[in-house]
Amino acid sequence: MRLSRFLPVLEWGRAYNGTTLTNDLVAAGIVTIMLIPQSLAYAMLAGLPPEIGLYASILPIIAYALFGTSRALAVGPVAVISLMTLTAASSVAVPGSAEFIAAALVLALLSGLILLAMGILRLGFLANLLSHPVVSGFITASGLIIATSQLKSILGIKASGEALPELVSTLAANLPATNMPTLIIGGASTAFLFWVRKGLKPLLVSMGMKPRVADLSAKAGPIAAVAVSTLSVLLLDLEAAGVKTVGQIPQSLPPLTLPLFDVALWQQLAIPALLLSIIGFVESVSVAQTLAAKKRQRINPDQELIGLGAANVAAAFTGGYPVTGGFARSVVNFDAGAETPAAGAFTAIGIAIAALFLTPYLASLPIATLAATIIVAVLSLVDLKTPRHIWRYSRADFAAMAATILVTLLVGVEPGVIAGVGLSLGLFLWRASRPHAAVVGRVPGTEHFRNILRHSVFTDPRILTIRIDESLTYLNARWLEEFVLEQVAEHPQLQHLVLMASAVNAIDASALESLEAINHRLGDAGVALHLSEVKGPVMDALERSHLIGDLTGQVWLSQNEAFAQLIEQMQRAEQAEIARDPLLARGLI
Repeated sequence: MRLSRFLPVLEWGRAYNGTTLTNDLVAAGIVTIMLIPQSLAYAMLAGLPPEIGLYASILPIIAYALFGTSRALAVGPVAVISLMTLTAASSVAVPGSAEFIAAALVLALLSGLILLAMGILRLGFLANLLSHPVVSGFITASGLIIATSQLKSILGIKASGEALPELVSTLAANLPATNMPTLIIGGASTAFLFWVRKGLKPLLVSMGMKPRVADLSAKAGPIAAVAVSTLSVLLLDLEAAGVKTVGQIPQSLPPLTLPLFDVALWQQLAIPALLLSIIGFVESVSVAQTLAAKKRQRINPDQELIGLGAANVAAAFTGGYPVTGGFARSVVNFDAGAETPAAGAFTAIGIAIAALFLTPYLASLPIATLAATIIVAVLSLVDLKTPRHIWRYSRADFAAMAATILVTLLVGVEPGVIAGVGLSLGLFLWRASRPHAAVVGRVPGTEHFRNILRHSVFTDPRILTIRIDESLTYLNARWLEEFVLEQVAEHPQLQHLVLMASAVNAIDASALESLEAINHRLGDAGVALHLSEVKGPVMDALERSHLIGDLTGQVWLSQNEAFAQLIEQMQRAEQAEIARDPLLARGLI
């Protein structure tokens, strides 16, 4: 059992049977059909020879099947990671050159090592530092850049640039050189693939096919586009008319490769590899968690880091490039009935067979068709609804999302990722440094305490209760002092201040020092400081400090008890004072 934590295959493999095998084989067959054109297309998007996409879809998938925890995640080349690979490797070499391929191998190795280190150190929680709006904004902007960059292949012209303005300007400048046969193939393939995505399934269902079978059949649309366009090039001799094709693809299994060990190169690619690892992990884990929830399964984020790390290391040593879990392929894998990661291993076998026997038939495949495949795939990632929803819900989150989109579109992918990470952290720190706190009072007839600005509640001018809705740390310690002292200054009759700590999960040393300072300042002003509803772990920590011993008030189990007892204590004190002074009793003073 202890070993199965690191090799999940030992856990699911024990229950493997004939039915599971059949389901995994069916899913693998369908994903293989989908993955062949995608692997070729994404490799070319990354500026690499097309066969490298096939190589990145063999051993990396097997490595993930051994170490990953998701039963349905399909690992391999994906659009966003391919674009990031192109951006990073282009900074050190010319796309397509031997040096560029070497840089892609180093990126895969560095990314794998980073992911493995994070998994061993159990740093999966770091992915939470990237907020969903920022990730969504980055993927949307990347999708638009990728789709725009592929227009050159649809039109049969040259274009360059990492950011949208540069891409659009070079496309516009070269537009007069459009190759019409290429445009017809690319435009027809794009239109066909969009129709397949939306219209083929309803057509097949209307013809009597079962919905699930029709849905899976529609996923094979790219293969039809590849077959028809390839035959068109062969029969009409379109290469002579200027239609660019994939060309000869080596008919072989992945070669064993050794990434270049060059300290200067590793230093140049270290930051891009880190960003690539984070984005790849976030994208992969979000897909894996979504699919696991549908079958009431769970994944282990830390083990996922190890699985993805192993996949990227495998890619580095078998002629591939960085990989991660793909959304579209994983959904197809899930819908096709994949029950275990063995479906991925069977997919790898299918890709290996294709690399050995089918590559000669792909030599006349138009690059425009692969570009159409990419455009249709990435435009499904472009989410224009989420910004509107986030605008209505949170202006701060919308600002972070909008900034990420704009930086990615206008400057480039890497600055976009850095901006997204920076904005996520900045937004988190800003919110943590200014937590929500409310002055509360008791709802009449109940024991509940609510915000005095939102509810009709009972309060006493001599008692002030402040509810803090955040853990107290060095980020908000100074804010806490200022907020409490401001509230005290506004209540001249105040005798007791109660900090309601029901939402406080931790108090660090800086916040403890602030609480001690508040206690002393209130004591000097004749105001007693009390705590209520302190959680057990927080109380354990406070008892190891001087605060509890020096507290001018008490620690109360519940806020209602604190409020009731303090009122009662003040009433008894007033009665005692009246009893001592006959003039007070007769109301003469």
